[in-house]
Amino acid sequence: MKQRVITAIIALLIFIPLAVIGGTAFDFLVIILGLIGLSEILVMRKKLLVSPEAILSGLAAVVLLVPQNWLAFLPSVATRFTIFYFFVLILLLYTVMTRNRFSFDDVGVLVLGALFVSLGFHYLMAARQAGIDTLFFLLFIVWTTDSGAYMIGRKFGKHKLSPHISPNKTWEGSIGGTVAALIVGLVFNYFWPQAGNWIVSCGIIILLSIIGQAGDLVESALKRFYGVKDSGKILPGHGGILDRFDSLLFVLPFAHFIGLI
Repeated sequence: MKQRVITAIIALLIFIPLAVIGGTAFDFLVIILGLIGLSEILVMRKKLLVSPEAILSGLAAVVLLVPQNWLAFLPSVATRFTIFYFFVLILLLYTVMTRNRFSFDDVGVLVLGALFVSLGFHYLMAARQAGIDTLFFLLFIVWTTDSGAYMIGRKFGKHKLSPHISPNKTWEGSIGGTVAALIVGLVFNYFWPQAGNWIVSCGIIILLSIIGQAGDLVESALKRFYGVKDSGKILPGHGGILDRFDSLLFVLPFAHFIGLI
């Protein structure tokens, strides 16, 4: 527990100031986080981080990760998604060069991993560009859901939410986490309005809380499939980057879809 608390404090001392500053410094931090997240998928897949496929998938992820203005030098026809697909084609060609030692299945995992991680973290940058209040509104919903679910589930949890994927999660904890997020989100929205009137705000906060928990379950399913406890070891006591950002990687794109960022 002590190690977990120390890691959290150090991580927040790095993340919070850069989030407040914003700009290029925060963008670089997010890009690094995204690439580490992708590397965790590669390691779970038992791929070397210095292999050609790792480098290609990393470049593909960077194309989707970086802010749009960083690609302003490219011709108008060369959108980030056309360049991303270019790397997909190279990965597919690499299966021929390796005589299927690197297979079509491997391409699928790396392409999906790069798409999932890079777009999720890209919208983290977009949230900061929308405003520091918007970023922390989304962060507080996710953090409060996670903490509330843990504390309430630990004390009152009896009915398993998804025992085959995450045996420690309960319906009581899930509901408690959403209620906690609703309270904190409404208080935040009162002082720094984000989501319209209170009825609309309630719906958005509840939905984002549920979506965040879905992201947590998806990452749990991924780890269970690969037989690992944590996605990585970069955060002692917490696991990997994906372990800490799994909910946000679901919440942030959805927040973009509904116009919050």
